[in-house]
Amino acid sequence: MSQANSHYTKQQSTFVQRFKKNYIGWLFIILSVLGIGLFYFYPMVQAFLLSLQSGMGSNLEYVGLDNYIRLFNDPTFITALTNTILYLLIQVPVMIVLALIFSVLLNDPTLKFRGFFRTAIFLPAVTSLVAYAVIFKYLFGSDGLVNEFLLNFNLISEPLNWLTDPFLAKITIIIAITWRWTGYNMIFYLSALQNVDKSMYEAARIDGASPVQQFFFITIPLLKPIILFTSIVSTIGTLQLFDEVMNITSGGPGNATMTISMYIYNLSFEYTPDFGYAATVSYVILILVVILSFIQFKLGGDRE
Repeated sequence: MSQANSHYTKQQSTFVQRFKKNYIGWLFIILSVLGIGLFYFYPMVQAFLLSLQSGMGSNLEYVGLDNYIRLFNDPTFITALTNTILYLLIQVPVMIVLALIFSVLLNDPTLKFRGFFRTAIFLPAVTSLVAYAVIFKYLFGSDGLVNEFLLNFNLISEPLNWLTDPFLAKITIIIAITWRWTGYNMIFYLSALQNVDKSMYEAARIDGASPVQQFFFITIPLLKPIILFTSIVSTIGTLQLFDEVMNITSGGPGNATMTISMYIYNLSFEYTPDFGYAATVSYVILILVVILSFIQFKLGGDRE
């Protein structure tokens, strides 16, 4: 009988210890769980419910899926969506490739002033979004330094309308966001490269592999998880592009550079406010993020 009591007491003690252990663990994460639920999931649910309505404030009216149907007949939305996808397809690959090249070059131990070059390339990522956008606006103005440089070297015969020509305005936006975020992605690749066993490159050199072959057959495969991560993060950032367009071109000329995020802003604060339709457009960004992230995971060969 005493053995049974002893066994029961031991089981009870184990249960109490497990309960205390789990309880303490929940205490550590409960605030984070509540914060994420309150500030992330609750607004997402509210935004979806808002997207089923039209108007603002007390004038909200339930319209069901009419807002989503309206998207397909909204030329401004289609223009904003097209511009955003264009930025994504051009800027993100260019930025990723440049970041990879810079990281490989700056990982060379024989390169002098590596610290200076690393800082110089990364520095744009920590500058103010508004400040650098305003600077780019002046640089690419009709009488800006870019036109002055091109004229001095006889590359153009007259100043280019970087900010008022639809095609050149898009190029200006792409240059601006590439300049800012290339160094940010470079740091991820550089950190990963410094953890790569140098003997792999030495063995490749002994086998006669050129630097280009080493880059494609050693560096790229080893950095594949980091490339996937930066591609997804860059995709999300580009889909939410707002500051550069707002401060450099204001979405012009004629909505030629408008993005989805800027259209959401206009629907909420510039045009006759329609928070319901603005919430609908914002859900387009969420849907695009999910779809494009899934595609990138599949192309990246991630099986998890």
